[in-house]
Amino acid sequence: MNFADRLVIVPMFPLLRDEFSLTDGQLGSLQTVLHIVLALSTVPFALLADRLSRRRVIFAGVAVWSAATFLSGAAQTFTLLLVARALVGIGEASYGPAAQSMISGAFPAAARARAQAFFAAGMLLGGAVGQALGGLFGETHGWRHAFFIVGFPGLLLGFAALRLEEPPRGPRAEVVPVSHLLRVPAFLALMCSGVLITFASVSFVTWGPDFVYRYKDFNMREAGVLLGAIGLVSLVCGALAGGAIADFLQRRFVYGRVIAISAAFLLAGPFLLWALAAEEKTTVLVAFFLASFFLSWYHGPVTAVIHDMMPARAHATSVGLYMLVTQLAGAFGPQLVGEVSDVFDLQLALRLAVAVMAAGSLSFLLVIFFIRRHGLRHPALSSYHHPGQDASAHS
Repeated sequence: MNFADRLVIVPMFPLLRDEFSLTDGQLGSLQTVLHIVLALSTVPFALLADRLSRRRVIFAGVAVWSAATFLSGAAQTFTLLLVARALVGIGEASYGPAAQSMISGAFPAAARARAQAFFAAGMLLGGAVGQALGGLFGETHGWRHAFFIVGFPGLLLGFAALRLEEPPRGPRAEVVPVSHLLRVPAFLALMCSGVLITFASVSFVTWGPDFVYRYKDFNMREAGVLLGAIGLVSLVCGALAGGAIADFLQRRFVYGRVIAISAAFLLAGPFLLWALAAEEKTTVLVAFFLASFFLSWYHGPVTAVIHDMMPARAHATSVGLYMLVTQLAGAFGPQLVGEVSDVFDLQLALRLAVAVMAAGSLSFLLVIFFIRRHGLRHPALSSYHHPGQDASAHS
């Protein structure tokens, strides 16, 4: 439901454009503000998750973003819709780091990318369903009903999260100061790479349905449902395959998971350019399917890499820092792509996003350099890594 509530709005851009007389730049800002608020709120909630009950932090996040999705459907002005989308970001900020910390604590390090990949597959599956429901209900019942329908299930799941069992993570006294996390060069390089990747990926997720609607002769239902159906298969399969491949490479190289991430984006780039240039609907869908498969390799392995670097008591905080930097800087992707589209055209703007993604893929080589130089666990954090505390990391 996390990504469903985030992405249900995307196929309804044409309806919102007509309802509120919006430019592409304003439409892009609906996702930009969500990611900015998400980024700014992540670290405070991540710090709470490393110190308090992760179950309660998760429950609070799910309740807030679900209520905010309801508010999105009730918005009578563009400003109110913008505020509601920002509140969705607050809810999501409290969820991700806490959930990912619990998952890494429940599985051995050798299976960490696969475990996180299953979590990522759930998010990507939800995003696909959200887009499909937005396109389907937006066209048949209006955009407001789509928000109401997607917002409800999250409340039920939020209460279910309170029953989850908390994996052990060591004494609270061993919480790692944020300043110590920022002494790890590989982590800093990973965040820089993530900025470029987030800029590009969020731009494509935001503008993909509107692009095929305006340039490839898809109607709104086709744009939401067909792209959602593609995501349902390609993104989930890609996330699971990426996690398995990353864990396989990690058994052979200390930076194996980073190799998987970098290679995935290099492989996705040509298929994205093919989708942008293709004329036939079937070709567009095939190209997006292949691109989405490789793009989704990223989600599980990148969390596993961060948790490999960090002590257990810093798992949520380190992911929160990563989300702060990548989501805040990358959040401007949808709006900047919209601004370029207003001046030139959307096709050119999305080609520029592919170029940014290629730069991000190559920048992961710097992460590999620092891991080779300092090891996967930097000496600056050696006093926080203990065999008893991080037992799963040695399994």
